[in-house]
Amino acid sequence: MEFSDLFLAPLYLGIFYAVAFGIRGRVTNHFTKPFFIPALTLKFVGAIALGLIYQFYYGGGDTYNYYFHTKIIYSAFGDSFANGLKLLLDNGGSTDPATAKYVAQMYWHQPHSTEYATVRVAAFFGIFCFNNYSVIALFFAAASFSGLWAMYVTFATIRPHVYKQLAWAIFYIPSMFFWGSGLMKDSLAVGALGWLFYALYRGAIQKRGIIKAGIVGFLAAYALLSIKVYILLCFLPGALLWVFNENNALIKNQTVRLLAKPVFFVVGGLIAIYAATNLTKGDDKYDVDKIGERSKITADYLYETSVKQNGSAYNLGKQDGTIGGMAKLAPQAIVTALFRPMIFEARNPIMLLSALEAGFFLIFTLRIFWRTGVVATIKFVATTPVLVMCFVFSLIFAASVAINSSNFGTLVRYKIPMIPFYLGGLYILQSMLDAQTAKRRQPAARRRVAA
Repeated sequence: MEFSDLFLAPLYLGIFYAVAFGIRGRVTNHFTKPFFIPALTLKFVGAIALGLIYQFYYGGGDTYNYYFHTKIIYSAFGDSFANGLKLLLDNGGSTDPATAKYVAQMYWHQPHSTEYATVRVAAFFGIFCFNNYSVIALFFAAASFSGLWAMYVTFATIRPHVYKQLAWAIFYIPSMFFWGSGLMKDSLAVGALGWLFYALYRGAIQKRGIIKAGIVGFLAAYALLSIKVYILLCFLPGALLWVFNENNALIKNQTVRLLAKPVFFVVGGLIAIYAATNLTKGDDKYDVDKIGERSKITADYLYETSVKQNGSAYNLGKQDGTIGGMAKLAPQAIVTALFRPMIFEARNPIMLLSALEAGFFLIFTLRIFWRTGVVATIKFVATTPVLVMCFVFSLIFAASVAINSSNFGTLVRYKIPMIPFYLGGLYILQSMLDAQTAKRRQPAARRRVAA
């Protein structure tokens, strides 16, 4: 951060808030309105805090690596608008001689690089703010907030009874507004995931504004494909089950509904398999044929690095570089992503916050199982489409990020897309179970009164 941040950040904050107050009435109702500005404020605080912590606590990191690249692109615009535009539109594979001197300075300028895709977004925002770091971070926070607000509105529409709790799950969890707000891939990813969730519900389930929802969903999916494709791959199975189950329930004839269900499952499975094998084909990181081997390499590297640096490593067991080997580690990985680090595993203040969050997830989960029973809870979830989506995505995602991380420091950042779906699912589940219990008690109460 530089001296100019002290002047430009407040100025642009005023602009952002003016826009926010201007649109608040159109995107909120009487119940959700009180959360809009406070939630946005937390995102802005998180964006600035992330920059300060990376600068003064970590002494650098990814957020400043992104900014380093944006400065090069911004300087290209200063030399020649055409060259700057070429770099902005480049997917990382250009060998244009006109931009060669700039490309030579950018180590993330590689074909289909997810890091360079993030750089391009940051550089685009930089055009409107003199390429100031803090303001670019605020743009990322606003983009992330827009998607999370769409997610919140969708969840609140599905289960308005818990709109307050849903706001806490989506906006007020420390990891959500810290790791998901600044100049990082994670901010764009959670925002895109929120818009994709909204578009699916709006277009495929409510059947309202289908064309608009389709466009929004396509852009959100493309953003995830460009930045963090594994989020999209983990989200697809649960999302397809959700859409098919909701639409299957609309079939009034019971026989037709029963016959249609396996068809929906087969079609959904084929779509998921096609997506998994074709969306990542040729990708060194996420190609299905290489994913087991790549997971082993990444996990081993992060484990060794964290052991040497700060002792924040965890070990799920030896990986053999195969998908089958990953599947064996999945149960342990899910527990790790959801409920670790434990308090005694925290090695620094940031890990302590993560441990407190994980402790809350564990207590909340056990509380529901204790009150309702494990089998009864699982049966209820299996018959409620939105809960199937929430927990299928959460569990698949939890397994994938925990297996690939081996470091609590990276795990806390990687798992944030899962948090609103897991916690939101728990709050919706608790509300529905309470409503079901209250409904059962009503006839008994009436009988006692009659007696």
